[in-house]
Amino acid sequence: MIKRLQYFNTVVETKNMSETSRIFDVQPSSISRQLTVLENDLGVRLIKRNSRSISLTEAGYQFYRYSKQIIVELDEAKRVVNDLQEMPRGMLNISATVGFGEAIIIPLLPKFKAKYPEVDLRVELTERVLDLVEENVDVAIRSGSLSDSSMIATKLSINDFVLCASPTYLKVNGSPLRLEDLSNHLCIKYGYAGWGNWFLKGDKLESIEIENSIEINTVNGQKQLVLNHGGLALIPFWAVKGELDRGELVKVMSDYSFCPNGKETAVYAIFLRRELISPKIRVFLDFLKDQLG
Repeated sequence: MIKRLQYFNTVVETKNMSETSRIFDVQPSSISRQLTVLENDLGVRLIKRNSRSISLTEAGYQFYRYSKQIIVELDEAKRVVNDLQEMPRGMLNISATVGFGEAIIIPLLPKFKAKYPEVDLRVELTERVLDLVEENVDVAIRSGSLSDSSMIATKLSINDFVLCASPTYLKVNGSPLRLEDLSNHLCIKYGYAGWGNWFLKGDKLESIEIENSIEINTVNGQKQLVLNHGGLALIPFWAVKGELDRGELVKVMSDYSFCPNGKETAVYAIFLRRELISPKIRVFLDFLKDQLG
């Protein structure tokens, strides 16, 4: 049946039985017989033929639309299956934000490399906005929302924020219990792309006035300040989970829910929209989702 669809499509596109027979390296009579079998199977005439020209019936026009799509999807399915069988290899260029990259992505790379030894890794940690095409980036790890329709984003992690401080800082300065207590503390703000403000989450977002602050543009910068007793930091939970577990940092005002941006945010793996994703990108995305899911 597939071969008959291929013959039919080619006859439609070339408008020539002899040219179709040349393309498939079969006799014109064989092409003609297969088209007749196709019409008999469907119970309808698809092609009007005479000694000089070939044209489609109305049913033939309608059938060609679907027949062409069937062959396109079959070809794509074959490529997908072949890619699944192909060993992922080659250079994989990864860009990640400094905080998430150092805390989450970098520790996973040895395990990925052991699983896929023929994939070489090149990693850049940066907070700047990238052009994936111009800079030859295969996967970018970023927080925020996706606005460019030429790219696809797959969610890796929700950004849950915690307000925390070191035990030493709290011993010296006391623990804040209410919103108004924040005015008595040094607050460490994340100054990246409009994330500097603090908001109280509830029925509606309430902006919090910060009177005394240090602003820094990386999550790791925040983390180092708070670990060195620099004040209170509103920081992603994934960045300080280990320090909280070990008691190096302590959550404060746990009854409140805060965020540094006016909307919920997440961390995404972003890659270019393509008809087919290369094996090295596909296995890396699957690996991240499996490890972080």
